[in-house]
Amino acid sequence: MAAAALPTKTTCEISQELIECPICLKRFIDPKILNCHHSFCKKCLQKLVDNRKPKTDFIVCPKCRNKTKIPVKGVSALLNSFFLSSLIDDVINLEGPNQRPKTESSKCRKHTDQELCFHCDTCDLLVCVKCALLDHQAHTLIEITECVKSFRQAVTAELMKFDECHKQFQKVDDSIKHSERRLQLMVDRTLAEILAKEEEEIAKLRNASRLLRERVTEIGQERVKEFKSIRSSNQDKMSVGKEIVASVNDLMQQADNFELLDLKPKVMHNLDFHKELQFQTVQHSRSFIGFKGHDIVADADLGEILEEEKWEVKTEFGEEGEGEGEFKGASDVACFSNGDIVVCDYKRQLLSTFTSNGSYKSTGVQSGTEDGKLKTPRGVAVTSDDLLLVTDGQDVKVYDKELRYIRQFRPSQNQVKGQSESLLSGIAVDKKDRIAVADCKRKVISLHNMDGSIISTIHHAEIGQPCKLTVSSKERLIFQNYVKLKLVCVDFMGNEVFNISTSIDGKPVKPAGVCCDDAGDIYVSSHRGKQGISEIHHYDASGEHIGCVARGLFNPLGMTFTPTGDLIVANLHSVKILHRV
Repeated sequence: MAAAALPTKTTCEISQELIECPICLKRFIDPKILNCHHSFCKKCLQKLVDNRKPKTDFIVCPKCRNKTKIPVKGVSALLNSFFLSSLIDDVINLEGPNQRPKTESSKCRKHTDQELCFHCDTCDLLVCVKCALLDHQAHTLIEITECVKSFRQAVTAELMKFDECHKQFQKVDDSIKHSERRLQLMVDRTLAEILAKEEEEIAKLRNASRLLRERVTEIGQERVKEFKSIRSSNQDKMSVGKEIVASVNDLMQQADNFELLDLKPKVMHNLDFHKELQFQTVQHSRSFIGFKGHDIVADADLGEILEEEKWEVKTEFGEEGEGEGEFKGASDVACFSNGDIVVCDYKRQLLSTFTSNGSYKSTGVQSGTEDGKLKTPRGVAVTSDDLLLVTDGQDVKVYDKELRYIRQFRPSQNQVKGQSESLLSGIAVDKKDRIAVADCKRKVISLHNMDGSIISTIHHAEIGQPCKLTVSSKERLIFQNYVKLKLVCVDFMGNEVFNISTSIDGKPVKPAGVCCDDAGDIYVSSHRGKQGISEIHHYDASGEHIGCVARGLFNPLGMTFTPTGDLIVANLHSVKILHRV
């Protein structure tokens, strides 16, 4: 054990400047702290309170004149200055027992010639030998040094309990801060969804308005054409009538009487044309067109605010088979920034792409070389610039959104003596496009830059086969062990954050897939032993189980989130998209 340090100039300066009460100019006895953070002996403060005129319910600091309200229980209820008390103890220990100041008289008040040497636990009093013999014979007496030692041990034990309380507080506080961050993310996402819905509805209104305006224009043009046709027909008839009338007038002016009489029957016949002259008319109502607006805003809501997290299946696509849009073993999913979904089918050894609503787009990969062909695809992930990463045997292969092969890299070296051959399984990408790859045979997770260069390598005994992997927002890697029923979290340095057994309601479940949302919460697909009764469960960032997201799934494996917060699940023979309702 190291020897106690000798008093130094610094210690003396501390004892003069920091451990003397500014009122009595003596070492603090039971120091109390005012709101202004100045400290004084309890007795000195009590004298200030007793002597104040007029009587007030506050103490004026003798140093800075700031006011501190007197507690209901008096000066003794003010905060203790544990720091000063501890500092005084340290100074006293340095000075040695001969220099120790006596804060209280060591003489017995009843027997003034006797030293106090015992503490009576029964009466909670310091007593001398005579008191012990005369008044405390049947009581529990402890020597003062032993009593102080026991007291210090008790204080240490209580302080250790406080340390545990502090650890619990830190854990709870971290959980609350995580929930607060997650809430803010959810608020921002929900606001964006409302605005998107608003724009969608406005776009629908604008489209409906455009169609109505086009129809009104079309009706107007049709009726104008109709009106012009009728007018043209009537004008033609009138022109013929005018010609006949003009001919008759010329004849009446130029012919003599005999000619007129000779032509009378013919002229009168021609003048009968007006009896057959019928002009077309249009209905007056054909000149009207108007608009009656529907009150769509008053009766139709954009949506509703969800204050509890509940999930339901939004879309399901695919079925068992080997045709287009069908699956034999949908094991993992990834999502591009536009919402398109890529599904890895490990049994058919191919990839398929679908739109955000599940419409089939394409199957297979376009590779100009043998390297681009897939042999044993297991996991898929998408980078921030929409590059698709696929674990294929010992390699990570990179494709674009159209599934065109670009390049590949190999996280592990070839066969090394004493090690098994590499087999890559899970893959994940964080916000900074750092790539994490799980090698389930070598029990290694390697962290890479986008060009494939290594950042770090993490070994962990719980990495099993198969291994799904995800990256949280706090630079943490979360993976599951299907066989050992484990969910494990490590940081990028390999330090274990938590290692928990996946049991729900006391019953063990096999974790098959894992992913994280933007806030860092964890979602785990779990098997209870039989296909058709699988579930998805929600954990917080510290590994605490929150609840069940979905039940009755067939065989959920890999999962990921869409840019809008929906959860995509590879369900072996189909893909489910879950959303909050």
